[in-house]
Amino acid sequence: PPRFPWSHGGALAALDHRSVRRGFQVYKQVCSACHSMEYLAFRHLIGVTHTEAEAKALAEEVEVLDGPDENGEMFTRPGKISDPFPKPYPNAEAARAANNGALPPDLSYIVNARHGGEDYVFSLLTGYCEPPGGVTLREGLHYNPYFPGQAIGMAPPIYNEVLEYEDG
Repeated sequence: PPRFPWSHGGALAALDHRSVRRGFQVYKQVCSACHSMEYLAFRHLIGVTHTEAEAKALAEEVEVLDGPDENGEMFTRPGKISDPFPKPYPNAEAARAANNGALPPDLSYIVNARHGGEDYVFSLLTGYCEPPGGVTLREGLHYNPYFPGQAIGMAPPIYNEVLEYEDG
């Protein structure tokens, strides 16, 4: 992927917290339907993208299976800031079944897990295009020159009017 001039790339640079919050909105509204962030908890939002009260409110929107109680029964409760973000599927088999055999990767550390880091992730998310002449794709695959093999099961996740940001 090309190298982008990220504003947070220098030794003394910092993240733009409003931009990171919009990134979380993208995850919540689009990516979380298929991708987990099982190694991150709601508390990780505090002081980065959300206040403690906002993070608690987000966590409480989620029903968490807990237990067992004193009778040995499992129960649900509102989420807490210490809970990890909920997974979209109960297991890998269910995830594959819902995604034509593809297992959507966990996004907790995706920038660190991919060669090219944030440049790769940005290029992948914005790099969908028509395949070149002579290239045919199986049904359910999409052409993306940044994905290994150039055929990816994930449909273009970002397009006009798919997102509405809190800050406009």
